[in-house]
Amino acid sequence: MAPRFIARQLAHPAGLAGRFVARLMNWHNAKLNHFAVQQLHLTTSDRILEIGFGGGINLPSLLAEVEYVAGVDRAEVMVARAVAMYSDAVKSGRADFRVGSVEALPFSPGTFGKVCTVNTVYFWGSLSRGLEEILRVLVPGGLVVVGFLPKQWMVRMKMPEDIFTPRTSEEVTAAMGAAGFRDIRVERPTPETAWNVIVGTRPRAGQELKG
Repeated sequence: MAPRFIARQLAHPAGLAGRFVARLMNWHNAKLNHFAVQQLHLTTSDRILEIGFGGGINLPSLLAEVEYVAGVDRAEVMVARAVAMYSDAVKSGRADFRVGSVEALPFSPGTFGKVCTVNTVYFWGSLSRGLEEILRVLVPGGLVVVGFLPKQWMVRMKMPEDIFTPRTSEEVTAAMGAAGFRDIRVERPTPETAWNVIVGTRPRAGQELKG
């Protein structure tokens, strides 16, 4: 497979190649996904949204630990796969998987207590719009976790710039603050870890005025 073809599949998996790339990314990004989920500090009563769940590496642990799990992905093949794999949870109302984008999340305001997204910010058409949408679907006091490989590492991979938009940690944290998130912090398991997990909180009532 040519690098450009692989880049397209990473951005929007489709067909058998998309399923293969999703499985490959599950393996390659397992540590990042595991660390990102740890930052959610899950409880049994949580209602979780994962944006860009792709191959679904996080879904088994989320469904095993929390009350309700929703997922949004741009790739129809990934959504169909999740619906089929977790059909019992979908039928019982414990899971909901939909085709959609971060810039227009198909959920009502204040639906979720926590939102997680890993390795998707490169494909967002608008960083600010995506974060505003995440803020909208979170309850006051809700948590967002954003995991990704920062720009200084992404540029070394020489991915097509019309498919990938590398982001710096500073760019993401600034956009989160501008969108209205507070208590923003960057988490990594070690100082040497290349990838970042950025955590932010939607302010509770009255906290917005404190800046």
